[in-house]
Amino acid sequence: MEISRVSQYRVGLDSNIQLNNLNRKVYFGNENIKDTFQTTSPAKLYNENLIKNQINQNSEIKRILSENHIAGKLNMTELYDLMNNHCLDTQNTVSAIVANLPQALRQKVNIKNLKDAAMLHDFGKVLIPAEILNKTCSLTPEEHRIMDLHSELGYQLLKNTGVNNEVLNLVRNHHNTSGNNYIPDINLQILNLADKYSALTEKRVYKEAYSPKKALTVIYADVKRGDVHPFIFNALVKAVNNNEVSQNVNKC
Repeated sequence: MEISRVSQYRVGLDSNIQLNNLNRKVYFGNENIKDTFQTTSPAKLYNENLIKNQINQNSEIKRILSENHIAGKLNMTELYDLMNNHCLDTQNTVSAIVANLPQALRQKVNIKNLKDAAMLHDFGKVLIPAEILNKTCSLTPEEHRIMDLHSELGYQLLKNTGVNNEVLNLVRNHHNTSGNNYIPDINLQILNLADKYSALTEKRVYKEAYSPKKALTVIYADVKRGDVHPFIFNALVKAVNNNEVSQNVNKC
């Protein structure tokens, strides 16, 4: 609240309201109004100091980095880019898929946990070496193995931050739809599908963006293998046809 003419606002002033003569702003006591988005959104976890603290306190993270000869340098630029582009797009795609599910399936979805997991699913990439993340050609088998560690690293980085267990399991298993050690329930299938569609339709340093039709054709192979329920795939198709998801993000 800006006060341009203090004389007009004398009535009702008390000890909890102070006038700053430099810029004439009113402050209501010592309480700051909190931004509820920042305090409840998983975006608040994209914090360098928080990540460093989690690494220092978690011996499992240190073991993974040591055994795989990963230096442990934080790639915050890449992480912020993921948050603002791919993760946000995945979150929007998740919402569009859920909105187009049959009612009986929609009732089985925890949309809050699913959206939080979409925003956090690639969190572990902050510890994947930048030369692998930004490689402009195909990864070697060893580089693929290192890249695949991001799911477990994300889980380890987040498990002591107050994130609930369902979200943690979605982060940990978002590439695992084969049922190994974790049941690929509807939430996991939706997250996996949204993640893959977003990745395919984005421009990356190593590829151009796929058209929606081409991306859906690639994903249909997962349906035929039984990794994705046809109803979930159909919900994505409806969302694409209704222009409810990004057609081409065109971001590296």
